[in-house]
Amino acid sequence: MATGVYSTIRPATVDISDVEIFYTFSPSRESIGVGSVNRLNPNDVLVAVKHPDSQNQILGGLYSLKLPAINFSQRGFYNIVIRPRSFSTLIVDCGVLSSINIKGLILDTNRSELADFQSKFTTNAMVGYQIQYLSDDDKLIPNKFVIITSNNRCEPIVGSLNNTTQKSVSYRLFEQGSLVFVTVSPSSASSVKPNSIPQIGSVNQKIIISNSFFNPQMIEIELVEWNTESLAILLAGNQTKDISSGIRTSTDFQGNIFKQWNEFEILSPNFNEPQFEVREIKETLDQSQLFSTIIEGI
Repeated sequence: MATGVYSTIRPATVDISDVEIFYTFSPSRESIGVGSVNRLNPNDVLVAVKHPDSQNQILGGLYSLKLPAINFSQRGFYNIVIRPRSFSTLIVDCGVLSSINIKGLILDTNRSELADFQSKFTTNAMVGYQIQYLSDDDKLIPNKFVIITSNNRCEPIVGSLNNTTQKSVSYRLFEQGSLVFVTVSPSSASSVKPNSIPQIGSVNQKIIISNSFFNPQMIEIELVEWNTESLAILLAGNQTKDISSGIRTSTDFQGNIFKQWNEFEILSPNFNEPQFEVREIKETLDQSQLFSTIIEGI
């Protein structure tokens, strides 16, 4: 009898503090990628959608994205990246937990770059997070990462080695310690090659830690002057033309003036005959040309 696999993939109920958002702007397709990368505050643009039956629950991990006009006001292309929030630090040591002789990474919570992430270092708060590694020249090592399986506060234990002045350092759990012992997977040798221990990092190596609650998302948004409703208004909406002034007026579906033009003819200088018909956009709207006013006045 086969053992079945149950359950299904569920949307993650991600805390907004675990999200970071970036965007770039390009005025055209040809220049995409040349703009600078800008950061958005997730608390300003993400709104959790509440479940209709319980306002204390998020509806299936659903969030609304609102784009502030101060950042999204130009016509062109915006690429928005929504990804798990990450932070960088250094590996203090690759040590062993004395009680069970398991190897892990040692992080120092007193480092300045970790000041805003202290809540992540409470007991097992980073389980499921991923660690990526950087090379000596601060370049991300491709496709090298491990998953955190536990994290606990710890302190070092220093013991002397036999017949030497060297010291052996191991660690023990200590809730008031400033160091954190992080176990990762994979960290043990496989049964195929038991003498080959995976390399989980080195002292003073820079790492990037990020949650793995959701996959990064990229959204492309194009801001245009005319949308489908605008075109529908121009093609199917009410229009009038003042014969005496030459003002043509287009009215939206709510009865407001949408656009106005000055229409006139340019005569031929030699034959005094019409040579061009011109329609020029009128910048200042003439409210006396309102469709309802004209129709009611007939």
